[in-house]
Amino acid sequence: MTASASPPDRAPLVIRMHAADHVAIVANDGGLPAGTVLPGPVGSVGTGLTLRERVPQAHKVALVDLPAGSAVRRYDVTIGYARADIPAGSWVHEKLLDLPAARELQGLPMATVKPAPLPPLQGRTFQGYRNADGSVGTRNLLAITTTVQCVAGVLDVAVERIRRELLPQYPNVDGVVGLEHTYGCGVAIDAPEAPIPIRTLRHISLNPNFGGEVMVVSLGCEKLQPERLLPPGSIPIAGSAGSAGSAGDAPSAEPLDVVCLQDAAHVGFMSMIEHILANARVHLERLNRRQRETVPASALVVGVQCGGSDAFSGVTANPAVGAMADLLVRAGATVMFSENTEVRDAVEQLTARAATPEVAEQIVEQLGWYDRYLERGRVDRAANTTPGNKAGGLSNIVEKAMGSIIKSGTAPIAHVLAPGDKLRADQRGLVYAATPASDFICGTLQLAAGMNLHVFTTGRGTPYGLAECPVVKVATRSELARRWHDLMDVNAGRIADGELTIEEAGQALFDLLLEVASGRRTWAEHWKLANALVLFNPAPVT
Repeated sequence: MTASASPPDRAPLVIRMHAADHVAIVANDGGLPAGTVLPGPVGSVGTGLTLRERVPQAHKVALVDLPAGSAVRRYDVTIGYARADIPAGSWVHEKLLDLPAARELQGLPMATVKPAPLPPLQGRTFQGYRNADGSVGTRNLLAITTTVQCVAGVLDVAVERIRRELLPQYPNVDGVVGLEHTYGCGVAIDAPEAPIPIRTLRHISLNPNFGGEVMVVSLGCEKLQPERLLPPGSIPIAGSAGSAGSAGDAPSAEPLDVVCLQDAAHVGFMSMIEHILANARVHLERLNRRQRETVPASALVVGVQCGGSDAFSGVTANPAVGAMADLLVRAGATVMFSENTEVRDAVEQLTARAATPEVAEQIVEQLGWYDRYLERGRVDRAANTTPGNKAGGLSNIVEKAMGSIIKSGTAPIAHVLAPGDKLRADQRGLVYAATPASDFICGTLQLAAGMNLHVFTTGRGTPYGLAECPVVKVATRSELARRWHDLMDVNAGRIADGELTIEEAGQALFDLLLEVASGRRTWAEHWKLANALVLFNPAPVT
């Protein structure tokens, strides 16, 4: 990546990702007007070039003449083909580019990249909550699972009372979360794809931040009965469930704790509420006995994701997250990256980086399944890019994918998870969790996989948060970080401003994660911002 050294508020600043690129992006707040002369190292492509028209911030300017039909390259990748002649100095946007065809899923390089092992990073720790199954929580939350959307209103009332009346009595409990969703009835519960939402709900209930305490609210007549959601033996505990210091004991099965609203014992609404509060108190007592203790950084399970992306995502925030991801892998932790449509155009990079041919085949299997899923809906990967992405300088899904994949870092891809799968204890390192790119569905599936900490990058800005897990928000641009000063936790725009290197930003983000994992609140936690759980349900709705 090359950039002019001048501060963006005093002189034109353009950023070119690779020496072979035909375009660079404008870094200045507010963009650059027509007639601006571009700076750059002497003799570099684009030096002394005059803009033929105004180019908005984060958008591309042609550094060379691009004849109609010619390839247009950014990241040294063809991101499109010119629909008409594009003279040097022109604004290059989505209306001027034709989308390249998707790479076939045959003949791919399979586990061909064999990088030297990253040196171990030892001695890094955080203060977390040990669980009976060997996992570690970064928060100590009471989660109340639901089997069906019908109970959501009742649970909302109960959760509010738990927060107001019970939580002050249990100072070691960080909060209470109602796991609401839109599934459970009115669906083809035995359809071939139905296991995806069911296992997603099951595994979210077992997230490390919930301390092994499982409580369920059911209506009674729904298709997804409690015993189907959480079959006997699916809840691992040891000794007195969730108690501190029990991590080394042999797991055993806990009877399922269910409040059924249609139970004949409930006479009136308040009877239901009081039953939920009484059962919650039992779990709160056990959670309150838990204490933070020093644990190795290898206990972190970090999900990385981007939303409201712009052309700076692949220049600042996502490369910083990639540097952070490498540090986490070196420390023995687990990093999950996802978003099928946002890695599809980088499939060759994924399969080449797979640790083994078997992992490469699993990547192809998951992306192929998603291709067919999109085809059934009569859409393709081009449907991914939003108006906001395009307004932020991303012309199409190919350009977006090249910037998205960078947040996975450089480590070999060690494992692949299908939607709704939960990480096993032996699945560490860099993991591809195959999820849709939707922010809410991706976050939901990463929670199901066992994520205990989330990193979310944004260029356009989004107040995204999760009640179940801390979310560290990373802004791609300094202007966004200044304007949303009490929503963004990290300003990666300092990279484009010349104040930080990518490596320095990655190290700072890694250090911040250890603080957040130890209890430091993020802005989303401060404001109690949380998005709803959104299940990926490709099965029919009846």
